[in-house]
Amino acid sequence: MRLLLALLCATCLAAQDRLADRSRRSPSAADIAAGAKTFRSHCSPCHGINGEGGRGPNLASGRFYHGSSDKALLETISNGIPGTEMPGLFYSPDRIRQIVAYIRSLNAATARSLTGDAARGAVIFRNQGCPQCHRVNGEGGRLGPDLTRIGEMRSPDYLRRAIIDPGADVPQGYKVFRCTDQSGKQYEGFIMNEDTYSVQFIDMSEELHSMLKSELKDYHIEKTSKMPSYKEALSASELQDLVAWLSSLRLRRTVQ
Repeated sequence: MRLLLALLCATCLAAQDRLADRSRRSPSAADIAAGAKTFRSHCSPCHGINGEGGRGPNLASGRFYHGSSDKALLETISNGIPGTEMPGLFYSPDRIRQIVAYIRSLNAATARSLTGDAARGAVIFRNQGCPQCHRVNGEGGRLGPDLTRIGEMRSPDYLRRAIIDPGADVPQGYKVFRCTDQSGKQYEGFIMNEDTYSVQFIDMSEELHSMLKSELKDYHIEKTSKMPSYKEALSASELQDLVAWLSSLRLRRTVQ
């Protein structure tokens, strides 16, 4: 029995070593295309159709907290990450290697597109009044998404689109909610929680409200964003600087 277990362990280790060796080879265009197909069918619901991030982290940045080497990525994809929504994928080694090749291609594209000055971007963020709605490291408003970790959650391309066309992809919790109570008073804000009988929301003055639906004449949710477009407000270089700064925002982790 012990001999059988030893042989199985040796076989697994040898397979991992072969997989690591193969992952170091330059992937072909066919590998990347096959990896993209698998990624979009199995990984994009959490990580975005182009790895730009969503429920799961942005994978286009080239920074991975569970190991950045090809071998570490192979193990993460194969085994998943305990305590998170990331499951293990029981694919063949070659298929996982193709996913890694595709992710690496995203990293290269990101490196080429990120050319702005982050320090100037921080100044632009403040001067444009963005902290009125967005929090960074505990400072700022609460009406918009917290941006403290946005650099690890979203790709530069996604951030650029969000700045110039914020209505293109409105997060679920930030679609505009409007209602009118029985007295005729109107409210506008964002839903925090909703069940069959009640709704809780934050209005544009950051006041919290809880109302029974039976007390409302009407209410509806619009698929729009309250954030204005900055397409005309920012020059091309200012936009690059702002994206560079937002891309630098990520959780500071202590290495032990």
